[in-house]
Amino acid sequence: MLAEARRGVRRVDAEALPALLAEGAWVLDLRTPWTRDEEGHIPGAVVVEHTVMLWRMDPLSPSRIPDGPGHDDLVITVCNEGFSSSLAARDLRELGFSRATDLAGGFRAWAAAGLPVEPRPTRYIT
Repeated sequence: MLAEARRGVRRVDAEALPALLAEGAWVLDLRTPWTRDEEGHIPGAVVVEHTVMLWRMDPLSPSRIPDGPGHDDLVITVCNEGFSSSLAARDLRELGFSRATDLAGGFRAWAAAGLPVEPRPTRYIT
């Protein structure tokens, strides 16, 4: 299932993510609260619980966040190590987000690369 979710998808390396954020990419942090609280946050990432991600992101949903990404926007999902984020990106592509992908190696790859970590999220969507 994981291999199929990644087939034909260009995953993002941690070192490339800051430039993509600066260009307007949406980065969705799907990690659990206790992991985020302990390890910190990627500056500019939006925390969204995986359980509400699809209906809060879907441009056609009446419960969508008002200023959320459009189907043509680059959306990058992040989990701890880059496994569940691949499946979440697949789900977003099935929802119509053709450019949805994920962070290879997850948040831990970001932190291991020495990239900045913030104690609080930039934005939290419930």
